[in-house]
Amino acid sequence: MATDVVGDSQIRKINMTGPIEVRMPKYPDCWETCGSCASGEVVALDVLVKPGDLVDYDQPVLTLETGKTTLDIPSPRAGRVAGVFVAAGDAIAEGQLLITLLPAASLPA
Repeated sequence: MATDVVGDSQIRKINMTGPIEVRMPKYPDCWETCGSCASGEVVALDVLVKPGDLVDYDQPVLTLETGKTTLDIPSPRAGRVAGVFVAAGDAIAEGQLLITLLPAASLPA
């Protein structure tokens, strides 16, 4: 399974027209050394999409909160949301599956 890194979102491509897994990005190295931004656990503050929604490239799909900051997770591709695997209030782990997308190229015209 190929892995691409696009911006801040890590995605795994099943194939060119199959589902795309959007996972929690790797935490920045500075979170471990300084800890200022990431004090406390990372929590889903708001899930901005639901299955069936059409999303654009770079559109926020999830807002996370740490002890000191909020962070939007953008969509790495345009497409239709196939599944949402987190809910508001859930603790989020590095690499955790957040949503799956059907790429725009695989959608009927």
